Order: sequence, then structure tokens, then C-alpha cells
Amino acid sequence: MGPPMKPVRKVRVAIATDMDVARTILHARRISADLGFGVPEQNHVATAASELARNILKYAGTGHVTVSPLEYGGRTGVEIVAEDRGPGIADIELAIKDRYSSGGTLGLGLPGVRRLMDVFKIESTPGQGTRVVTQKLR
Repeated sequence: MGPPMKPVRKVRVAIATDMDVARTILHARRISADLGFGVPEQNHVATAASELARNILKYAGTGHVTVSPLEYGGRTGVEIVAEDRGPGIADIELAIKDRYSSGGTLGLGLPGVRRLMDVFKIESTPGQGTRVVTQKLR
């Protein structure tokens, strides 16, 4: 038996600048690595965290992303929760369709996150903000 695994703590990053996005990516990669995820899964988690943090910056200006270890039904995982008090999303079904973009980009953000992760939930109220919860299990 190897050395005991060090406890993995959740990290909450306030998003207001590009540096905050970079910090979110690093925390997501480190936490998923500490939980035993392989490099491909670490990349999925880091990419999802990046997309969610960038969406906050682009559409809401500020918000926060929380990356947490997760135990679910005997499985280990990582959860990313992105929250903002921005303009919200008027049509969630449209926003999670491939190649839809309200911001002039390729529109791979939310659909890409949904494909990369095992669980994807989004709640949004126009004028009040958006909350995305996503999980990767191993």
C-alpha cells in the first residue's frame, strides 16, 4: 500500500481577470490529478473549468468557480460549480446546442463542457445570473 493520499480541498476562485481564469485551470488540473485522474481526464476537467471561467468573464464580467473533490456512490470525482450574477441566459436549450453563440465565437463552450463531463446542469434567470454544475467521475 502506498503513502496515504493527502486530503484534497475545494478551491473557490473569484473570476474578474484572465489571471483568474488561468488560476482556475491550474486548480482544476491539480485537484483532478490529486484525485487520481489520468492525464486525458485531467485535460477534460481543466478544459471545462476554462470554458466556464471564460464564460463568466465574457458574459457576466465577474463571478466565481468552485472546484471540489466529490465522492458519489463509491466513486471519486471532481465537481466544478460556476456562478455569476450576470445577464443570464434567455434560452438555455439554444445555448447548449453545438455551434450556437451569442458572443460571436464558435459556440463550443457549453456544449463542449457537456460532452467532456459526466454530469452537466445549468440554471439561469435572465437579469439575475447563471449557475452551472458539472462533474467528472472516475
